[in-house]
Amino acid sequence: MPLFWKPYRSEVTQFLDTLKQQRPQLEAEQKAGRALLWDKAPANPEQRSGFEAARVPQQPYVYQTAPQPLDGSA
Repeated sequence: MPLFWKPYRSEVTQFLDTLKQQRPQLEAEQKAGRALLWDKAPANPEQRSGFEAARVPQQPYVYQTAPQPLDGSA
């Protein structure tokens, strides 16, 4: 190993490190954006019971249609 060997850091990693140094609030903004779009508050019990009552059972294989009789009388 050479005496002046440095571990490799890609340009993307260097860019992200520089960006985080320039904008320290970036991670907090990302977390706020994620919370806005993806993190959902738990539903209240009244809504939850309504959702459960309206649930329709799913077929084992979603894309399979109802079986057709073999005699062609369908």
